[in-house]
Amino acid sequence: MLGIYFSGTGNSRYILETFLKEYGDAYETFAIEDPCAVEKIRQSEELLISYPVQYSNLPKMLRDFIDENRTVWQGKKIFVIATMGMFSGDGAGVPARLLRKYGAFITGGLHVRMPDSIADEKVLKRSSEKNKELVESAAKKAQDAAKRMRNGNPPKEGLGFWSRMAGLFGQRLYFYGKTRHYTDKLKIDPKKCIGCSACTKICPMKNLYMEGKTAKASGRCTMCYRCINTCPARAVTLLGKQVWEQGTVEKYLS
Repeated sequence: MLGIYFSGTGNSRYILETFLKEYGDAYETFAIEDPCAVEKIRQSEELLISYPVQYSNLPKMLRDFIDENRTVWQGKKIFVIATMGMFSGDGAGVPARLLRKYGAFITGGLHVRMPDSIADEKVLKRSSEKNKELVESAAKKAQDAAKRMRNGNPPKEGLGFWSRMAGLFGQRLYFYGKTRHYTDKLKIDPKKCIGCSACTKICPMKNLYMEGKTAKASGRCTMCYRCINTCPARAVTLLGKQVWEQGTVEKYLS
């Protein structure tokens, strides 16, 4: 089986790998920004796609990836995993509907709660202990889902009508504009930036660049929060005004 993921702080990648290890077959995984990803999809019949929900919707980068490569999905069997900090409604259903449009067959869906990656919003933060418990619970849920799929009874979370209504009226209807376009709201504090260029190396959009010894943003941010969670100087923000707590999934695996 082929695993394809979009992941900001590693949550979606970790759950994808956990599922595939339990599923048991030989597998490969690729991030959507990997140059090999499209050709690997073309060569595969059965796929697992994992991504983080944004406002009960797809990150702009992932939607563009699916749209721009619309010809590769025809006839593929695809299971969708949606990771989230709180709620999505139809997290698995949103890409499922788009993939069906391009000829894919959706085999199932899974919703998994993981530590929130929005490092610059204090209200969303949990304790490290709570996040470790969340990751352990999420891993078990992914393993159970893999066993069900192996036995021919995959979960189908987020794929039904009522899930769609929950996602639409819970968030997507009110925040659709947040994910319709790439955002130019990413902010880099020049007084804090130490010129290490770490953010420019991990941005999946190549949105960040160095101007002298200071990082700059070009206005095509897909809100993955990689740079915000890894900047050693906490110089990058997006939704909030300061970074309260940074974290990638590895922080909660010890």
